[in-house]
Amino acid sequence: MTDDPDGHDPNSFQDIAYSVDDRVAVITLNRPEKLNAFSTLMGTELADALRRCDADEDVRAVVITGAGRAFCAGADFSGGPGVFGTPKADGFRSDPLEFHPWDVRKPVIAAINGHAVGLGMTMALQCDIRYIAADARWGIVQNRRGVLPDLRSHWTLPRTVGHAKAIEILLTGKMYTGQEAAEMGLATAALPAEQVLPAAMETAKDIAVNVAPVSVALSKRLLWTTSPGDQGVINELERRIHLHVMGQPDATEGVMAFLEKRPPEWSLTLADHWPDWMPPATQDE
Repeated sequence: MTDDPDGHDPNSFQDIAYSVDDRVAVITLNRPEKLNAFSTLMGTELADALRRCDADEDVRAVVITGAGRAFCAGADFSGGPGVFGTPKADGFRSDPLEFHPWDVRKPVIAAINGHAVGLGMTMALQCDIRYIAADARWGIVQNRRGVLPDLRSHWTLPRTVGHAKAIEILLTGKMYTGQEAAEMGLATAALPAEQVLPAAMETAKDIAVNVAPVSVALSKRLLWTTSPGDQGVINELERRIHLHVMGQPDATEGVMAFLEKRPPEWSLTLADHWPDWMPPATQDE
């Protein structure tokens, strides 16, 4: 496990666990006795861990999973019906994460090892790739609880499954299986629960070795900061990114590694080669 770039002891986390091995960071939602129900502390710690993943040059990919038999059961109802009590307008966030999976300039994979309900699924929608247990139950059920789907799911879900399917999922608040998630394109694959984390790790380790870190970071940022309809914006950003990366050492290394049939040795870093003109992923007012 690598040292944290900010000097933070990863063992000090309480509601998550954090480790890095072979350039893959694993963030585990770690309240198994409550099916990893989301807490304020979990949100704070998750954002902290994601920031660290972004800053650590040794991290090339990230996997988020859950401890025990669930991924995340959503809001913690252990406090009773007041869980959705009247909030203070000042400072209230319907998206409690101050740093998101899409803000991390490395691919983030959700290994949905079990049930993902409400916020548990809307959080997973902020990841780049999802693997899910075939028998997991999931749903964005907030409209059945008298509140509203959160974590910008009215934006992420239509991008993932299309407008018509997103309407069905959000407005009915129905529960679905992991197999249905794969069939509708919400997940890359539905697998036996014990295979979900290994599949996510296999993809993450492949990315960590074979994908150029600066190139993939720029590609990810382009995908998350533009909508499919912004054709002209995408074209201009692609043009500027090509001018930024072509002629750089990684552009030569990628070709040579392919021709020589060996793993690439990437040399560009996010610290030194990230363009300051690239727009942020999160567009908050």
